[in-house]
Amino acid sequence: MADVKIRNLDDHLIEAYRQRAETQGRSLEEELRRALKDNLQADRDALAERLRVRHDAYVSKHGYMPDSAPEIRADRDERG
Repeated sequence: MADVKIRNLDDHLIEAYRQRAETQGRSLEEELRRALKDNLQADRDALAERLRVRHDAYVSKHGYMPDSAPEIRADRDERG
C-alpha cells in the first residue's frame, strides 16, 4: 500500500473528521481512509446509475437486441 501526505488542510476540516472518528470509535487515519473509499464508491454508484438509465432508455426505444453469437458460430461452422 502507498502512503500519502496531504499538506495545508484546513483546521476545521481535520477537526470535523477527528470528531467523526471519535464518535465512531476509530482513528483519524481510519476515518479519512473510509471517507476516501466511500467517496470513490459513490462515484462508481453514480456512474452505474447513469449507465442503467441510458440502457433503459435504449431498450425502451429499440427493444432488446438479440445475441448474434449463435448465428455467427453457425455461419462459421458452415464455412468450415
